[in-house]
Amino acid sequence: MHLNVEPEGGNQTAPVVFILLNFNSEYLDILLFILFLALYIATMAGNILIVILVVTDQHLQTPMYFLLGNLSCLETCYSSTIMPRMLVSFLSGDKSISISGCFTQLYFFCYLLTVESYFLAVMSYDRYLAICKPLHYSVLMNGRICSLLIAGSWIIASLPVNICIPWVSQLNFCGPNKIDNFFCDLTPVIRLSCNDSHLVEMTIFILSSIDSLPPFLITVTSYICIIRSILRIPSTTGKQKAFSTCSSHLTVVACFYGSLMVVYLLPDMSSLSELKKHFSLFYTLLTPLINPLIYSLRNKEVKEALKKKHSKPLIEIIKLKR
Repeated sequence: MHLNVEPEGGNQTAPVVFILLNFNSEYLDILLFILFLALYIATMAGNILIVILVVTDQHLQTPMYFLLGNLSCLETCYSSTIMPRMLVSFLSGDKSISISGCFTQLYFFCYLLTVESYFLAVMSYDRYLAICKPLHYSVLMNGRICSLLIAGSWIIASLPVNICIPWVSQLNFCGPNKIDNFFCDLTPVIRLSCNDSHLVEMTIFILSSIDSLPPFLITVTSYICIIRSILRIPSTTGKQKAFSTCSSHLTVVACFYGSLMVVYLLPDMSSLSELKKHFSLFYTLLTPLINPLIYSLRNKEVKEALKKKHSKPLIEIIKLKR
């Protein structure tokens, strides 16, 4: 990583660290620490619980819950790329992050964010097959196909990240080192570079568009087909039940993609920086929290599995007493 380069016209030295400005709330740091710690614990507990249930309960050994288990596993990793560093910052007041640490966070954040978009596309396709093609579901969505789709998501998502992040890390950084965000995001980091970054930004835009548009279009198309199929259901009760499930899923998708669009498609203006920072919370912190609640913990099968796990210790105690 080239860091000790002096730009023309000055003797500026390369920064050793970047400064994450967080939410500019020195007097509220303890309250924010307590709030975000509670959110992090709830996120980890909910997602880890789903993974355990999917792995241990035979009734959840289906394609849908296999996908949900993988999503929950992803969310535990995704949350852990940002939350621990932010919590330490709130507690200690130290807002600095090493440049190598910043690029490590940036790499895993971009990678896992892209994987999540593919997972949401796969899950929407799964729901499309279940609702629109129920007779062919077991053939078109079996264990082997699920595994291939999950593995493909991890592999395809890695391609642009492995090109873009190493390239950005080779830029020269000198002078300004403040990032107006609570984590290392790609655009603010690039703008701290002393180099002409137009080629880098254009390449990243093209690669990210190629990588993000297909899962987005698959997700939108799947739900359009699902809604059309639901509207053709003659039973009012059937419609309500199907809409209840799909509306929950659509809430996650809308929260995820809506917040991404606000942050990355709105003009880069200083008046919008705080708005973008707060919307970043939706896809970095809120989505991993609500995914297990909406996709899994409200489902009848998951509730039954939870009851079984909860009742097992009681049954064991009764047996021991006898």
